[in-house]
Amino acid sequence: MIEKMTKYSFILLSSGKEEFLEKLQEIGLVDITRSSKAIDDKSAADFESISSRLRTVTRLKSVPFTAEGPLPAVSDPVAEGNAALSRLDEIAAEKAALRRELESVSAWGEFDRKKIEAIRNCGLDFHFYRVPEKKFDPSWKEEYPIQIVSEGKSVFFVAVLPSGSEPVLPSFEIKAPSRSAAEVRSAIEAAEALEKEQQAIVISCRGRIPEIEREIAREESSLDLYLASAATGSAAEEHLTVVTGFAPTENESSLDAAFNSMDVLWIKAAASVQDNPPIKLRNSRFVKMFETLTDMYGRPAYDGFDPTVFISIFFLLFFAFCMGDMGYGLILIAAGLALMKVPSFKDMAPLVVTLGIGTTVIGFFFHTFFSLDIATWEVFAPIKGIFLPSEIAGYDGTMVAAIVVGIIHLSLALIVKAVHASKVNGFWKSLGAWGWALLIVGGVIIAALAFAGFLSSDSPGAPMVSRTAKIVIIVLGVLAFIGIFPLNGKGKNPLVNTALGLWDTYGMVTGMLGDVLSYLRLYALGLAGAMLGKAFNEIALMVLGDGSVRAFWIFFILIVVVGHTLNFAMAALGAFVHPLRLNFLEFFKNSGYEADGREYKPLKINKS
Repeated sequence: MIEKMTKYSFILLSSGKEEFLEKLQEIGLVDITRSSKAIDDKSAADFESISSRLRTVTRLKSVPFTAEGPLPAVSDPVAEGNAALSRLDEIAAEKAALRRELESVSAWGEFDRKKIEAIRNCGLDFHFYRVPEKKFDPSWKEEYPIQIVSEGKSVFFVAVLPSGSEPVLPSFEIKAPSRSAAEVRSAIEAAEALEKEQQAIVISCRGRIPEIEREIAREESSLDLYLASAATGSAAEEHLTVVTGFAPTENESSLDAAFNSMDVLWIKAAASVQDNPPIKLRNSRFVKMFETLTDMYGRPAYDGFDPTVFISIFFLLFFAFCMGDMGYGLILIAAGLALMKVPSFKDMAPLVVTLGIGTTVIGFFFHTFFSLDIATWEVFAPIKGIFLPSEIAGYDGTMVAAIVVGIIHLSLALIVKAVHASKVNGFWKSLGAWGWALLIVGGVIIAALAFAGFLSSDSPGAPMVSRTAKIVIIVLGVLAFIGIFPLNGKGKNPLVNTALGLWDTYGMVTGMLGDVLSYLRLYALGLAGAMLGKAFNEIALMVLGDGSVRAFWIFFILIVVVGHTLNFAMAALGAFVHPLRLNFLEFFKNSGYEADGREYKPLKINKS
């Protein structure tokens, strides 16, 4: 849910502004209205400094090498780390060029450049040639003064001619090697030695990452304080400063006591939509895990609703549908428990465990364990009836379940839209939303009751649908028609409202069917993962044969492990993206969700 905010306005002497803001920073509850971007040269420089340090930390954490022996001491881990990383990039490019040079000069073998220069001083020139083997004519050896140096796919040879003479085969002449292969190898060894030195510096700087992160936290707190100060207004010829901020209403009493102890004049009022207060979400521990997904789309407006509770239920359900395998669920649980021991992933671990539990439960009802059908196992024979049937009304059971879940999801979205519209605009101005909710949700409920046989008449010769059921259907239809068309609240004239209702009907009819069919992706992704996993199992069994050859067990295990690892990775990716889409598009569109809010970021000291 969205927490209520209180707006605070402070009036104080300009000379005490910095001290006052420092006190607010210590309290850590007041969000000062301020810019999130650089507003002058100082803040721009601070932003760049923080960004530079963050980039350095990211690069230091990602280095793939280690260093042997004692590490050198570094005085400035950021500057020296950046310099060493840049030098390593240069060395890598230099080594690549040297290896290409070594490849080109290796064919010429070893030679003494001093002797070559001595021969040139005697009035002779060396001409170097490279000719593809197919184009080399052996008669050239008799016709020209050449010496073959090496042969392979190409023939390398040298001609020694008087200075100023025309080359014997100008079309095949190449540039003379500037140094021998031994000299190039020596240069590569020198580059590798320098590379190890720079790697040692990088590893030493990486050990100082906690220190760099503390400095980043200090700079962020300082910048936050500066931006809050720069966002304050001045009055009374710069002698007074006006500061505006927001804080959760639940902390009102403690904040009142704190502000009364300060030498400031302050005023408070309940925040309104026009004030554009920051949005703070308050949810249970379970729902809170999914707030990250809400933030990916955007926080709700202050007068909106928090969709996280709906995302927490349906994203978990949709994710489990797409994975649909007990074995994969157990892997997720194990991965989540392992992530709890990794500081940088500790916050994400509970969500991974939760998704794993959901996948395990749904996988159980889908009776699938690493693409094996557990419904055929003797151990589950007594409880076989609780598994999802393979067919429902002649259709695939999983497909029907996906459509049913989708219809429930969309029906809930329409109810949420109607309730929220009544809250914001009043009931009478929300009759259009209620009309569609009655028509669609009511129709779904009636269809479900009819399918279950509750609306049929048991009397001999009576119609298939009872008289009471017909009355309920007619009443719902009439109420929905009145709400959608003449009284939809969008215009004062019933004719105008009816025209607008017809336009809404066109959009609803064309969009709702497509929205319902979108949920087939849950069935399709689950089916694809199950079929691919089954294929890997069958291939592994074909390789194993009767199991009499022990070596085949190695290939069997390898195929199963590699195959299911690939399948798990692809299934997890699809299970994240598509459920997110169903929530962000289908649910948000039909519920009227608007992400116009900004995150609550109180002025506080960063202690990370």
